[in-house]
Amino acid sequence: MKRGELAKRTECNIETVRYYEKAGLLADPPRTAKGYRIYDESHEKTLRFILQSRKLGFTVEEVRDLLTLVSGGNYTCDEILEKTQAHLKSVQARITDLQRLESTLLKTIAKCKGGNTPDCAIVEALGEKN
Repeated sequence: MKRGELAKRTECNIETVRYYEKAGLLADPPRTAKGYRIYDESHEKTLRFILQSRKLGFTVEEVRDLLTLVSGGNYTCDEILEKTQAHLKSVQARITDLQRLESTLLKTIAKCKGGNTPDCAIVEALGEKN
């Protein structure tokens, strides 16, 4: 299949396919005599793996690590589990940070009375020493 068909089958943009090729996550496909790239089911499977991993928030480098393990076939479920648990801890830390940020913003907004004056509690709060 050509790049457009691969993109269509995986429901992603052609530029996304190009990006993952350039990033080295998706192997270069063989070419026809006229220079057209021809992708096969293995490319589709790898691209789906990449796309799903990215949807779960794995970084490009984390996806690269996972693909390296998986493509070699010399991995254990424990290795994949360890990498996924590490990613989960990172996600949980970001959630905690975002909840802290939300709380601070809610408190800051609560101090503001609004209105058409330049006296703004939010501006004052942003200038306070933490």
